[in-house]
Amino acid sequence: MTFENSKSSAGSGHGNGLPEIGLLRLSSILAPKGPIPVGKSTWWDGVRSGRFPQPVKLGPRVTAWRVEDIRALVEKGV
Repeated sequence: MTFENSKSSAGSGHGNGLPEIGLLRLSSILAPKGPIPVGKSTWWDGVRSGRFPQPVKLGPRVTAWRVEDIRALVEKGV
């Protein structure tokens, strides 16, 4: 599985700068680099409430989100 930490659009074809598959760190999801225009506190409140997708824990201090979940959120219109 691909792990992305930047706004790479290589192989995307969707025009939103997200890779086709893999995992994204929060810095690649939230503005100004990412497609979701909210801050960290709002994001984590949304994760807790179910408005935003649940993360995948990769380690004790490493959290990421599935690209498919973020793509679906963007298409839904945050």
